[in-house]
Amino acid sequence: MDSEKIKQLEETARRLRVDIVKTLHSSQSGHTGGSLSAIDMVTALYFHEMKHDPTNPAWSERDRFVLCKGHAAPALYVALAATGYFPKEDLMMLRRLGSHLQGHPDSKQTPGVEVCTGSLGQGLSMANGMALGLRLDGSASRVYALLGDGELQEGQVWEAAMAAGHFKLDNLCALIDVNRLQIDGEVEKVMNVEPVTDKFRAFGWNVIDIDGHDMAAIVGALAQAAEVNGRPTAIVARTVKGKGVSFFENKASYHGVAPSDEELPKALECLGEQCYL
Repeated sequence: MDSEKIKQLEETARRLRVDIVKTLHSSQSGHTGGSLSAIDMVTALYFHEMKHDPTNPAWSERDRFVLCKGHAAPALYVALAATGYFPKEDLMMLRRLGSHLQGHPDSKQTPGVEVCTGSLGQGLSMANGMALGLRLDGSASRVYALLGDGELQEGQVWEAAMAAGHFKLDNLCALIDVNRLQIDGEVEKVMNVEPVTDKFRAFGWNVIDIDGHDMAAIVGALAQAAEVNGRPTAIVARTVKGKGVSFFENKASYHGVAPSDEELPKALECLGEQCYL
């Protein structure tokens, strides 16, 4: 991909980070750190890699996206709004009673959401089922699943990883957001999941280890995954929790804390945006 397209995607990711911060500030509830760490990958998927149609969310030829770490819903919602699944103004109703944008994705309420997620560990199994179903249908569509590294502590993830390798689900790509932090602190200290790359390889996956904020690397890894035959692909993305806002970065305390009134203008300044209150 040419450098101009990469720059466009990087600018889109910056704008979506702004939307995440504003959305979470409006709700005064939600998950900041993991939404910001994942947004570069979500941007690459929705604005470059995936086939999808906001005017027809149920389009049979669409690629499927499963946000396994459902608490990072703001990252998904801002991408869906920006691509036209619903009005951007709806973002300000995050987590409000009666809103279709709840704290975890709800496929029954929100256009563009494939499955309900939030109970960690279950998403990859659902992605497996989608991939198997698409294979049975003879479909060329692909399935993308975004997991957190803390989520890898769930045993069901490894049952799903084993099944995906066994069934040679080459239409499945898992993206692992390795930001090294979870709600209780450092992943390594809570329950170490490394070496992530070796574990997925042991289950028969093609594994690509990248900087999860390098847009060119993300796009390249997705392109490589689409060319692999006979194996699912895991993109192990090394990221920074809270990426883009210096005082959020690498702090477990911002796992599930929204920006305060005082923090909002400072956060937007970090992202190259002015705040008008």
